[in-house]
Amino acid sequence: MNERKRVLVLFCGGTIVMEEKPDGSLAVPEDKDSAIEILRNCEPKLTTIADYDIEFIANIDSTNITPADWDRIIMKIKEKYREYDGFVITHGTDTMAYTAAALSVAINGLGKPVVLTGSQIPGGRIESDARRNLVNAFRLAIMDIAGVFIVFDERIILGSRATKASESRLDAFQSVNSEDAGEISIDIKMKDWVKKRIRETHDIEVSPGFESDIFVYTLSPGCDPNDLEFLLNNEEIKGIIIRAYGTGNIPYGFESFFKKARARNLPVIVTSQCLHGKTLMHLYDVGRKALELGAIEGHEQSLEILCAKLMWGLRHCPDRIEELINAENY
Repeated sequence: MNERKRVLVLFCGGTIVMEEKPDGSLAVPEDKDSAIEILRNCEPKLTTIADYDIEFIANIDSTNITPADWDRIIMKIKEKYREYDGFVITHGTDTMAYTAAALSVAINGLGKPVVLTGSQIPGGRIESDARRNLVNAFRLAIMDIAGVFIVFDERIILGSRATKASESRLDAFQSVNSEDAGEISIDIKMKDWVKKRIRETHDIEVSPGFESDIFVYTLSPGCDPNDLEFLLNNEEIKGIIIRAYGTGNIPYGFESFFKKARARNLPVIVTSQCLHGKTLMHLYDVGRKALELGAIEGHEQSLEILCAKLMWGLRHCPDRIEELINAENY
């Protein structure tokens, strides 16, 4: 007889357990036990897939997630790693991709699935997508794969490549500059490149801790370079990400900003505003000048993974930010 699989659910709140207030707005229940009960009721037969336990992390709208919550998730996975075959994280959709990216950066040697999921419609509604997403997250959590993933609708997305692309569609997430890790139809089909589960007993290495004081700036026609120079006066800001045009093009006039940022030893990462695009800053003079003045290319990576890498790197390897940004996605 096969041994029963075990899954640990890390509960973080989100739309999946939200209730409608008298004014029509949605909010997580104030009582955490009620919220967990809503989650259990999304599909009472989950134990036909695996035995499971629920660990409470937070009961919040994911808009309010912080790096401290990421650290709690990371440390709980570390603490319980040997006891379970996989982990499911129930999470609000707004910042789910940021959390997936943070876990991808801060956990090393992962040999089991860590699966984030949630819903666009509260789990207590008959039309909710919560049941389907939760069931498929459990199915993925016991498969012969390893890594951080987001399961939503028919898609399985690598955690370091995910972004939320729709506020209302049930397939709310997309892979950025990468194919999906798998798809859910009658069966779950994973791509050949997805890492396999490590079957022998092993441990993981975790490095919690993220610097939250970074700034993301989006270029727009006519934007004033002095605005960014003004930010350099704020000593609390430890790093900046610029969402530039096209292949990473930045208008003339930002040269003084880059010089001052380099003098302050403040990392400035340049990424593309295009959802599916990558920086090729050497192609145009406007991009090449920024590179020469110390800009770090974001290449083809999502904003979420760039934020997670920058925030993590500022705490753990502040002198090697460019090396970290250039490292292969996890």
